[in-house]
Amino acid sequence: MSNAALAMYDLGIDEIVDLIREVGSETTVLAEGHMGTGKSSMLKTLAKMMPTHIPLYFDCTTKDLGDITIPKLKDLDGSDYVRFATNEELGLHLRDQPTILMIDEFGKANPSVRNALLCLIYERKMGSYTLHPNSIVFATTNLMTEGVGDSVQAHQWNRMMRIRVRKPAHMEWIEWGINNNIDHSLLGWVKDNPQLFQTFEEVKNPDENPYIFHPNAQRRSFVTPRSLEAASKLLHKRARLSDKIITAGLIGTIGDRGASDLMAFVRLADQLPTMQSIKDSPETAKVPTSASAVCMVVYRTLSSIDRDWIDAWMTYMNRLDKEAQGLFANGVRSPKYSKQALVMTNTKFTAWAMQNNYMFAADKR
Repeated sequence: MSNAALAMYDLGIDEIVDLIREVGSETTVLAEGHMGTGKSSMLKTLAKMMPTHIPLYFDCTTKDLGDITIPKLKDLDGSDYVRFATNEELGLHLRDQPTILMIDEFGKANPSVRNALLCLIYERKMGSYTLHPNSIVFATTNLMTEGVGDSVQAHQWNRMMRIRVRKPAHMEWIEWGINNNIDHSLLGWVKDNPQLFQTFEEVKNPDENPYIFHPNAQRRSFVTPRSLEAASKLLHKRARLSDKIITAGLIGTIGDRGASDLMAFVRLADQLPTMQSIKDSPETAKVPTSASAVCMVVYRTLSSIDRDWIDAWMTYMNRLDKEAQGLFANGVRSPKYSKQALVMTNTKFTAWAMQNNYMFAADKR
């Protein structure tokens, strides 16, 4: 099967989580994917889904063979023998309780560490210790083609279920960002620049996409979902830092091209009405003149709206163009939107939805 055909079976983070939940007590899933795409977040997600399990994190990049097991002398009928004590991060001492063990950066581990973990990966045991039968084990690694030091041998692959993690699409990441306090101007920039989520495999010449990591380009900072989240945290400090400081920080986070383009976009925020003006005077609050600024207003509202000012927002929203209104409605209708019930039960929103039902006709089966 060609690489293009195989790419059809790359899975998103949520899909891999579902797979791990179902097979992880018997088979170790090795999630192989691009750096900074949220592989480590799977442990937190699984822990929420399975609250009776104890989450455990094992970082292979910080371990040597002696960090996994050490010999412990025992006496049996006057004869000495050796029993190996295991690292508590592996959870083998919790054999009466189910655990979720994430073996992170498996491909960057020392060869001796990878080999030492194989019995745990394949048989759920190490030495004389065995995990609880309901325990789940999974591992992560970066793509070997990224050239960042990951290496897994054939006999090691063969003990696991190897699954490639796909990068999220830009709108998927925006949906996540709305629910995770990502700066609204950054969300607007991402919406206008879907190429931020291209993979290097899609770009033969790294100059065609100056934002992303590429193994054939010497970029120390670049855009990934992880670095975008870090950029958002910096932008939240904008009121207390100069533009020069913010720009310098962004250069060191997402690269010089990304930083300069994002800052140009952030300056559009000056066109935005304040949230207080929308709450107090929705009929007269400023409406931005650029489509990008309108988009930022919508994303800001989706992230921060509460019951007290939904009515005011609906009055204001009717002054925006239909595309912006649809952007808000689609955000609300997303299954993962954390404030969906709050908005959908508002009488003004339901009245708007009935009047604009044609906008969602394509969704009907």
